[in-house]
Amino acid sequence: MGAVADSGQPIVPVGHWSCMGDDGFAAFVAAESARLGRVALLLTGDPVAAEDIVQTSLVRVLERWPRVSRMDNPGGYATRIVVNEARGQHRRARRDLSAAGRVEAFGDPADAWSQRADLSVAVLSLPPRQRAVIVLRFYLDLSEREVAATLGCRPGTVKSQTSKALAKLRALLPAHEEAR
Repeated sequence: MGAVADSGQPIVPVGHWSCMGDDGFAAFVAAESARLGRVALLLTGDPVAAEDIVQTSLVRVLERWPRVSRMDNPGGYATRIVVNEARGQHRRARRDLSAAGRVEAFGDPADAWSQRADLSVAVLSLPPRQRAVIVLRFYLDLSEREVAATLGCRPGTVKSQTSKALAKLRALLPAHEEAR
């Protein structure tokens, strides 16, 4: 007989989720994990950190799965967890590295990079909240209200953060602005 928790539920080792009777969690992970991974990558710029954030977020969703599975938008809930985890990671990393050092790790945008790489570097140089607004608004194509709900703020805050972020991106990428 296997180990049993105080609640009387069997203790299932990590990696044996299928033994838990996930009630659709495996299908949720299959449908959402790639999108969550792209969001985490855009927020962090680091594939390893993005993977860690997605795994941590999915564990948090699993812990609350009975409630989350009944929500109108469980994917939105998971996205909010990813954004919060990325912001928390940024706060922790900021203690170790300066913002300039983090951006330099991705190379000099003046090199022969494509416009997409330049944009990625510029987005990564934004403060975490502005970066989250830009990723949610323009990558996931969420409305201002949906971004506000995801970030737990008012739509006016989303508008102001979007405006500030776009102004900073225009300043960082003047050559691309002139090409439009």
